[in-house]
Amino acid sequence: MASTAGEVAGRLLAGSVKRSYDPVVDMDWDAPLDPDKLFLPPEVVTLYATPLWEAMSASTRRELSRQELANVLSAGIWFENLLNRLLLRELMKTDPTSHWSHYTLTEMGDECRHMMMFGKLIDRIGARPFWPRGAGRLAVMALPLVLRGSMVWVAALVGEEIFDALQRRTLDDPQLQPLVSRAMRIHVTEEARHIGFARDLLARRVGDMSRLERAYTRACVAVAAPIFRNLLVNWHMYERAGLDGRAAKRAALASPHSRRTLGAGAAGLASFLRAQGLMGPIGEQVWRRTGFLS
Repeated sequence: MASTAGEVAGRLLAGSVKRSYDPVVDMDWDAPLDPDKLFLPPEVVTLYATPLWEAMSASTRRELSRQELANVLSAGIWFENLLNRLLLRELMKTDPTSHWSHYTLTEMGDECRHMMMFGKLIDRIGARPFWPRGAGRLAVMALPLVLRGSMVWVAALVGEEIFDALQRRTLDDPQLQPLVSRAMRIHVTEEARHIGFARDLLARRVGDMSRLERAYTRACVAVAAPIFRNLLVNWHMYERAGLDGRAAKRAALASPHSRRTLGAGAAGLASFLRAQGLMGPIGEQVWRRTGFLS
């Protein structure tokens, strides 16, 4: 017999009690940074295996990895801020005594701690956050108006699952700063529950979707790929690393290795969305063009 949404939430609540972290006490923020280690594994850096990468000195590669980490962490902060706003809105429609509500509140607490952990990590590595400005800031603020119904859970999966897959591939890389590796491990452990929650809820909604909601969700899935891709190749991070920002962004977008890495990270999510009927022909085309599908 299939589990109810409340039973799934109850199991996730139990898992949260057994294995949750407080980054203030569970990370050694005073540990020295290794002057020879990178802040992201080389194969995850967007310019890896390009002529630009091959021409870089070891110090420039390290600096680029530092700036790229700060960019990823910054995107993670504002995304988890957005997700918490969406979850708060969902809570207004649910029974406050239910396991569903209690797990949602638990997830929000996790996300708050992740935002703090990301902010402290940016500060600890001596970087500055990358924050949306102008039109980008307005777009971020307007997203809660657009993301409704099934799109709350699609957005959660796009924002969490691709990063999670990439993090899992690099947790134990010996070239990675130990402090960064520890933060990734904490994030991966807790995000596994969040991803399971979002997948379960989205799968339950699919059968009740109207034709209009399904079409809208498919359109949003298609749009998510170029938005996410653009976040990863923010030209400002290349400039902060001492490179020509526009030229470096073009090189990253054209890099076959970068596309393969992104595709590997998105493979599990793409398979799930296909199985739920939420990856339409246009979405397939857009995801393939942006490197999310091979």
